[in-house]
Amino acid sequence: MTLQVRAISELSPDERAAFFDRDAGVADVRGDVREILDRVRTEGDVAIREFCREFDGVEVGNLDVSDAAERAYEDIDDDLREAIETAAENVRRFHERQVPADWREAFDAGGRESGRRELGRRFRPLERVGVYAPGGTAAYPSSVLMGVVPAKVAGVEHVALATPPAKDINPVTLAAAHVAGADAVYSVGGAQAIGALAYGTETVTSVQKVVGPGNKWVTAAKAEVRGDVDIDFLAGPSEILVLADGSADPGFIAADLLAQAEHDPNASVVTVTDDEALAADVVEAVETQAGERERTDVIRDALENDASGVLHARSMSEAVLFAEEYAAEHLSIQADDDEALLDRISNAGSVFLGPYTPVAAGDYASGTNHVLPTSGGAKRYGGLSVDTFLRSTTVQRLDRAGLDALSETITTLAEAEGLEAHAESVRARFGSVDGAATSAADTESESGDE
Repeated sequence: MTLQVRAISELSPDERAAFFDRDAGVADVRGDVREILDRVRTEGDVAIREFCREFDGVEVGNLDVSDAAERAYEDIDDDLREAIETAAENVRRFHERQVPADWREAFDAGGRESGRRELGRRFRPLERVGVYAPGGTAAYPSSVLMGVVPAKVAGVEHVALATPPAKDINPVTLAAAHVAGADAVYSVGGAQAIGALAYGTETVTSVQKVVGPGNKWVTAAKAEVRGDVDIDFLAGPSEILVLADGSADPGFIAADLLAQAEHDPNASVVTVTDDEALAADVVEAVETQAGERERTDVIRDALENDASGVLHARSMSEAVLFAEEYAAEHLSIQADDDEALLDRISNAGSVFLGPYTPVAAGDYASGTNHVLPTSGGAKRYGGLSVDTFLRSTTVQRLDRAGLDALSETITTLAEAEGLEAHAESVRARFGSVDGAATSAADTESESGDE
């Protein structure tokens, strides 16, 4: 059997740690990645081409393959073109809903006198962003859409896509880049792609932020360049946790587990239920379906991962507590009262409610983003969104009475911190007499006496 039912209450400390301390293997390659990045930074295109030969077995001519994207869009078959366009439109519409509006609001100044404080916030996009999409001979158009479309919706002027080279890059990836609106497409993958985007080369324009999923080499490279450029977050292998009660269909659950297991031998797939019979049925359905999938070897490796399993909880409360601690990239809730369970969950990258909402829907076409935090990252941040590509700036304007109303608060706090010049910058606006500020009210009173 690839999986066995285990009771949460009977897990040993090491078994619990395996579920909660999921390791993407990034630390193991950091040293090698650092050397790759150093060469990209100093040697530019020469290093990129050498790494393409070494790691991808490809002699790359033009690193910039932007022109090929439009041709690929015309060359792919009609059904595939329509699927890409439908998915792109759904992703675009969902992310357009996220665009924040600038605002400016008048506040009562408070304090001793009436006055006006006008405060606000405005949002502006980054100018240059790099999106990484796994690929090469394989096609991952969904990753292209998930990275490029939100950036364009946010208003980023230059969105560059990097995807691994191949003798003939899969036209589906290139077509998706065209539909998504990528401004440049580069034939470079792995850690060297992240370095090229971060530092720039003769061909690749440097960016302010690098986003997108990748293997441990890509993730390690993002960790190394963070600080020189911004990144979205460090993501590891795919994860799913299914939270289910006795009403769930074990065949549906098994299908969802296997869908994520086929991504990577290190993927983590978990079901937690308070129904012992369901747990046994899920194990049986997984075993039956696993032999029918094309990527059986990858799936079985993932199922044997220490962070994968079918767990029996003594109650749904225990199941929810486990799910909260696990903080899954993908959380599927298949239960009668799924909304009530959702209300009790804070830690999840993306949530899929009900039996007819497979994770694959979000992976491809429902509109939500599939670039999500893994390894418990959902406890601290969310997935890729329009916010990822925006900066916010606060704006304020005070009138004289508004500043006067706050002057005593400001000067008192400034002097308590030993920052006398801060206090004087307020007093200077009312005239200073022996270190004491003349208030707006006093000034008006003196003017009235003349």
